[in-house]
Amino acid sequence: MNDNIDGTIQGERREDTTRQAVRETVAAIGGMTEHSGDSEAALAHLQSVDPVLARLIEAVGPFQLPHRPGHFYALLSSIVSQQISTRAAAAIMGRIEALFPADDGIAAEGVLALGVGALRGAGLSGPKTGYVLDLAGRVANREIDLEGLAARDDEAVIAELVRVKGIGRWTAEMFLIFSLRRMDVLPVDDLGLRASLQRYYGLDALPDRATSHQLGATWAPYRTVATWYLWRSLNIAPVAG
Repeated sequence: MNDNIDGTIQGERREDTTRQAVRETVAAIGGMTEHSGDSEAALAHLQSVDPVLARLIEAVGPFQLPHRPGHFYALLSSIVSQQISTRAAAAIMGRIEALFPADDGIAAEGVLALGVGALRGAGLSGPKTGYVLDLAGRVANREIDLEGLAARDDEAVIAELVRVKGIGRWTAEMFLIFSLRRMDVLPVDDLGLRASLQRYYGLDALPDRATSHQLGATWAPYRTVATWYLWRSLNIAPVAG
């Protein structure tokens, strides 16, 4: 679940190697510890409308999502992780966290106070430093009300977040899924999702956006849940039809 294939979306990863993208997908969703609400209705719906998903649900097991505490932290870490490995991103985030008192956490105002030098010293590239400061500035001056996003619909949240330099639609969709826990998100630019669709729906090549939307049409209003199972399927042996 990572590479954005639309070169017009600033700051997000473009498609490079499918294997790397799949590894990033599996790493990013591993270690699930928290159920996302009552998923019984979602599973019943998906099993009834799609026999492929019915098999994957049986093979993968219960639906769970990782918990991402703090909206600002989630977006900051999303920017940091672009175009680098999960391990490298964790190391940089660790160095940034170490710049703050342990009990305070990372806040927009604190990031602005750090400035360019400290962020570059933590390992951020020049462009990413600019993106992080742009995010922090917009949050600190309340141009973006992160806590208020929960009351807005999906497209309104995406439109708000992509105003930040370095945040494109894919990052905003991941925020919808993992931070706002929205149940009907279908990230059609996600390479991990597309690789799984190709594997299980008999496609000769990675599906384009239109094909992905068509395949996922019957999954609504639980397309997030379907996407999660397709992501998780990349970490198991292919399920026979």
